[in-house]
Amino acid sequence: MLDVKKIRLYLFDMDGTIYLGDNLFPFTKELLKTIRETGNHYLFMTNNSSKSVSDYVKKLARLGIEAAEDDFITSSQATADYLKKNLAGKKLFVSGTRSFLSELAENGVENIHDSYSEDIEAVVTGFDTELTFAKLEAMSKLLTRDIPFIAANPDLVCPTEYGYVPDCGSVCAMITNATGKKPYYIGKPRPEMPLFAIERINKLDSRVCAENTLVVGDRIYTDIASGVNAGTDRKS
Repeated sequence: MLDVKKIRLYLFDMDGTIYLGDNLFPFTKELLKTIRETGNHYLFMTNNSSKSVSDYVKKLARLGIEAAEDDFITSSQATADYLKKNLAGKKLFVSGTRSFLSELAENGVENIHDSYSEDIEAVVTGFDTELTFAKLEAMSKLLTRDIPFIAANPDLVCPTEYGYVPDCGSVCAMITNATGKKPYYIGKPRPEMPLFAIERINKLDSRVCAENTLVVGDRIYTDIASGVNAGTDRKS
């Protein structure tokens, strides 16, 4: 049984966990306030790669929650880190929102392009709420060649107030059906995001470690799996 008293760091998924669309859940403010008042910590950890961190700060402010950019761990940041470490200097075709492209650039990713050219060396996609058929065609054409295919997150759907919409994983399934190429997925359920969060907070509070970190989310196959893979406590 989970012993909440031992938890020092809470990692909250956002969409469907602390709010749904533009509706904050009624327990969210009191929960976050209590965590801080008891001397513990929380971060927001989202796979949604359609928004930048600054977008999330603004959204939470609209919902009545004060947050700073350091309060977030996103799949966009994790994707930027992967690209810098593994595809530095490569010419990248990126299918994503303007916020996603800006987030990559602000995190040190260079040589980003959003139109087809023969010399593209890798394809990168996020949860693209500005998706066009032209982007799908460009990715399909580029992936006829043997080049890396990177996706920010594997989520099949994103929750909304009325149900769900296709997320990055569903768009990637279309590309896989068209080309036979499967992406290398970043973000949850991989362990890097919770491990990075633990490392960040441990610099402020040396008590924080995987064993006293709790991942809270609405999906077993991404949120909770990332906690399991990182060796944390977890709660669905």
